[in-house]
Amino acid sequence: VQLQASGGGLVQAGESLRLSCVVSGYTASPYALGWFRQAPGKEREFVAAISWNGGRTYYAESVKGRFTISRDNARNTVWLQMNSLKPEDTAVYYCAANATDWAGAGWYEYWGQGTQVTVSS
Repeated sequence: VQLQASGGGLVQAGESLRLSCVVSGYTASPYALGWFRQAPGKEREFVAAISWNGGRTYYAESVKGRFTISRDNARNTVWLQMNSLKPEDTAVYYCAANATDWAGAGWYEYWGQGTQVTVSS
């Protein structure tokens, strides 16, 4: 199973970015998807999660109202739309998958390589 994240970059505060993550080599279903991030010198933290059918989502308080997670199972892709970005959102963002309908902020088995998001003030 491979997860390939992309879409990171350098933006100014208040701007938007859309991260994508394509899942390949995963033949079983369902699988839950999530986004996590890790800033320099800090532990990895949960950002957002989405259930297999997309009907359930969950966000960290720090991003609620600014970030939106979505998925398209036909395209094996999950997105993280990030609006009103802040300097404190600067981190490496990772997508993750787990062979369950829902994983929330819990444990994920498969991880992508990460994409850097840098927000300047």
